[in-house]
Order: sequence, then C-alpha cells, then structure tokens
Amino acid sequence: MAEKTVSTPPAVTMRAPDFAAMWHSTSEWLAVHYLQILIAVGVGVIIYIALAALRQFGKRWRGERGNLLGYANVLGRAVSRTTHFFMILVAARLVSGYASPPAAVDKTIAFLFTIAAVLQCAIWAREIILGLIERKTLAEDGQGETLANAMGLIRVLVTFALFAIATIVVLDNLGVNVTGLVAGLGIGGIAIGLAAQGIFSDLFAALSIIFDKPFRRGEIITYDQTTARVEKIGLKSTRLRAMSGEKKVISNANLLQKEITSLQTLVQRRVTYAIGIIYQTAEDKADAIPTILQEIVEGEGLIFVNAGIIQFGASSLDYQLNFDVPDPDHHDYFVMRHRIGLAIWKRFNAEGIEFAYPTQTSFTAAPDGRAVMPYADVHHTPVPHGAA
Repeated sequence: MAEKTVSTPPAVTMRAPDFAAMWHSTSEWLAVHYLQILIAVGVGVIIYIALAALRQFGKRWRGERGNLLGYANVLGRAVSRTTHFFMILVAARLVSGYASPPAAVDKTIAFLFTIAAVLQCAIWAREIILGLIERKTLAEDGQGETLANAMGLIRVLVTFALFAIATIVVLDNLGVNVTGLVAGLGIGGIAIGLAAQGIFSDLFAALSIIFDKPFRRGEIITYDQTTARVEKIGLKSTRLRAMSGEKKVISNANLLQKEITSLQTLVQRRVTYAIGIIYQTAEDKADAIPTILQEIVEGEGLIFVNAGIIQFGASSLDYQLNFDVPDPDHHDYFVMRHRIGLAIWKRFNAEGIEFAYPTQTSFTAAPDGRAVMPYADVHHTPVPHGAA
C-alpha cells in the first residue's frame, strides 16, 4: 500500500521564516539601538507638540463663519485642520533615520507618511480654496446669504475633486496602474455632464452671478420688457418682484443671456417729457416755454438738463424736456415724474398756453371756387339780404 505524503503549501512554508526573520531583526534593532530609539521618540514628541501648538495657533486666527476674512484667517483655517495622524507621522518620518530602523519598519513609516501627507494636503487645499471664495464674496458686499446658498454645492465639488486626486496619487504610490481609473473618471464625468447639462448650466450661472456680481439681491434691474427688484438668487433660478407686484422666476442661465440694466448703481435717473402745444400759441409764449420748464424743474429740487422744440408735428409744436431725479429709487422716480407733469399742466394753464391734441380742419369751396372759411369770420360784417 503506497504511502501518501502531505506536502505543505509553499506560501505557508515561506511566511513563517519571513515573519521570524522580521521579528528577529526588529528585536535585534531594539536591543542594539535602544538609546537612539529613545532619543528619536523624545525628539518626535517635541516635534508633535510643536505641530500641535501651531495647530492651536491656527484655531485662534481662523475667524468666524460669515465674518469678513483676511488672508491670515484663511491660512489659520487651513492650519487648524491639521490632523493628529499627520502630525504623528511627520514626527516619525523626521526621526526615523536617526534610529536606523529595519527596512520593513522604515518602509512602513514612509508608506503611511505618504498617505497622511497626500490626504492632509487635500484638506489644506480645500480649506484654502473655500476660504478664498468666501473672502472674495464677503469682502465686496458683506452679505453671506447668497453665498450660503451656494457654499454647500461648492464644498461638495471642491472636496470631490481634491480627494479624487488624492486617491489617485495614493494608488499610484502603491504601484497601482491608475491610467484606466483616470480614463474612467473622465468618461463618467462627460456622461454625467451631458445628462445634466441644463442643471449644471444653471448651477454654474448661479456661481457666475455670485462671483462676478452683475447684480445683487435688492437691486432693481431691467431685462427684456421687465423691470423688477431681485429678491433671491438661487442655485437654479432667480426670483424677482416686478414693479407691478408680480413675482417673476427665471432660470439663471437664461437671465445671464439677456442684456441686463441695473438701476441700482445710478446716481440719478433721467426723465424725458414730450410736450405739444397748439400752433396758435403766441410767439413770445412759445419762446418762454424752455425757461418756464426750467423754473418748474428747479422749483421741485431736481436737476434741469435742457428743453426746447424738437419738431413740427402734424397738429402740434413739439417740445422735449429732460431732467434728472437724484434719487434712483423707482418709487421716488415715479412720484417726481408725476409732480413735474402736474406742475407743467398748472403753469401752462396759468400762462394761457394750450396743449395740442389731434385735430382736423375741413375747408369747403363756394360754387365759384372761392374757399369758404370753416369758422365764423369775426372781422367780416355780413350784409343783410336785399341791401344795396
């Protein structure tokens, strides 16, 4: 009867000697270099305490969310986010060479330090980017409401991008071929972008409004035939309140494609009046109209620009008045336009200047071809019938 021989798998027979050799080398290293190890540990603790103190110093300078930020606050935020794992491995990496560790220990420390450094750099970069974004927006208008609406999205995008890069760097240091992963992420990003093209266009339009600031919340703007006050700038759409009271909602991408006129930054607003008087107005009164209009405008405390005849209309002598309202608010602008119009009407009535309105005069002819006046001739005395 043949004997069966049981063979041990090669992997098992190889692991025991390797583990024993590593344990033996580590024990011999501890026995021989214990003094250098103790010194290295002490120096490492000092380095860790120094890094922890720097981290605590960064917490004092990071500022509060929503407050105006300086570059020192942004840097303080980044420093305050330093992890304990990173500080421990920095200390271990700096002193490991002095203690002359075995190759396996030194390689492990280098590997862990690489992971910690990559992740820590991603955290620092995220805090600096977000801090600079917040500083730019708050430094100009001090209003964080619109930024708060977008910071959640910005934080997700920045975090995903930075930690995706950090993951690729770590895998590359582990010897993993990341070419296929990078290509897959690129193709996946293109597919997602095409599928959600409309949503992303509005999102990036919202970010453009926040950072470029073509208008702000509370401003009165005009686009197309709409004049409205901006009530809220959202991530998908902007909500406005029309001057007539209606609520307007328009997508951010569509709004930015239009020509937008902001009335908020006006120092003063121009008002133009077209005034028509009858042709029968006396010459001296017609000549005095620009002076009369100037007196009316300046009497209301507004800025007179010019006034005069602009054309000979079909049934009127047409004047144009231009003046400026110092207060750009729409309500005051409307009220002052009303007051000036009412003052012109009262003054013209007092001066005996008649406003023109569309009229037609018909002329008829007598049997002999002579023109017959369409109205009574006050200078002609009619001859009684049968008189000589």
